[in-house]
Amino acid sequence: MKITFQLEEISEVAKNVIASASNKSLCFYGGMGAGKTTLIKAMVKELGGIDEANSPTFGLVNEYHDKNGNLLAFHFDFYRIENEVEALDLGLEDYFGSPAWKFMEWPEKIKSLLPKDAVAIHLHFIDENTRSIEYTID
Repeated sequence: MKITFQLEEISEVAKNVIASASNKSLCFYGGMGAGKTTLIKAMVKELGGIDEANSPTFGLVNEYHDKNGNLLAFHFDFYRIENEVEALDLGLEDYFGSPAWKFMEWPEKIKSLLPKDAVAIHLHFIDENTRSIEYTID
């Protein structure tokens, strides 16, 4: 599926991705400024998250919860890691075993560790207000 959208339509795009994802492991591909974090922020909100989603660049992973304190999602940003061993040291396998959503930015940095059934989401910057998204619906 390929969709071109304006940034003010991000909530609707987030709803569509959540509804159509074949599982809860989502890999977000795209260059700096493509909208990966913006889409994840909208998805956390659509899932009922009370936490303000932001990029976990320095901590590598953020957790998001609902109003009852239930864990909704993990948000990974692998941009700064040097190798896959750093991801394993983070306890990545334990995170992947969780029933929570897993949102992963820069997943190409941990290619061999990704779940085989992870959904690849490709975001493309078109202009300041327009993006396109491509992903496969199973």
